[in-house]
Amino acid sequence: MKQLLATTSLCFAALSAPAFALDLHAMSAEERNLFRAEVRAFLMENPEVIIEAVNQMEERQAEQQTKDDQAMVATNLEALHSDGFSWVGGNPDGDITVVEFLDYRCGYCRKAHTEVEQLLKSDGNIRLIVKELPILGDASTASSRFAIATKQIAGGEAYEAVHNALITFSGEPSDAAFKRLADGLGLDGDAIIAHLDSDEVTHEIAQTRALAQRLQIRGTPTFVMGDQLVRGYVPLDGMQQIIAQERG
Repeated sequence: MKQLLATTSLCFAALSAPAFALDLHAMSAEERNLFRAEVRAFLMENPEVIIEAVNQMEERQAEQQTKDDQAMVATNLEALHSDGFSWVGGNPDGDITVVEFLDYRCGYCRKAHTEVEQLLKSDGNIRLIVKELPILGDASTASSRFAIATKQIAGGEAYEAVHNALITFSGEPSDAAFKRLADGLGLDGDAIIAHLDSDEVTHEIAQTRALAQRLQIRGTPTFVMGDQLVRGYVPLDGMQQIIAQERG
């Protein structure tokens, strides 16, 4: 009986003490069995403790992920902001830079497009950088090649027009479809189509994919807002909150 009381006291002390204060290996087999029984009884009577522990673990994991993401952003800041080829929109001198990785065939990228446009209109002090990240197959790659080829051949304004058209384009990507689109925008469709498979276009896509890999980006849309890496679709009010946080 004395041993049982002593072990029970040890169990309750262990439940309230840090985990490292208890050495299970120092217990006898009987003491370990008593301890396990007390722990089980405690958890059965207080199941909310399990939920609390899981929530705390998830909070810690989220905090660590945020720190890791911020470190990756800081390490790759030059490639994010000054790669020399990505299209820049909004206010080029804005106090906050928003980088968007997108795929034209991605439904959430299409949904986010309207939100980003509204963000830029409502806040005239944001610089937007678009990164072409085709990840959804050949149709995505073809669309990005067309957008990049347009930029390289006809410049930023032409790229913006094609970008806005592709994000709502419902047809199947093809040279004929791209030529019609380019001609309809007053661009030289033949010159752009001839440039689609160029090494320059391939290099730009490869550079962006390598950057996305370094940032552990596996889906679109993904945003970098200030120093925050935001994975997935974010509604307008959410983006506005993040921008406000970045401005302090």
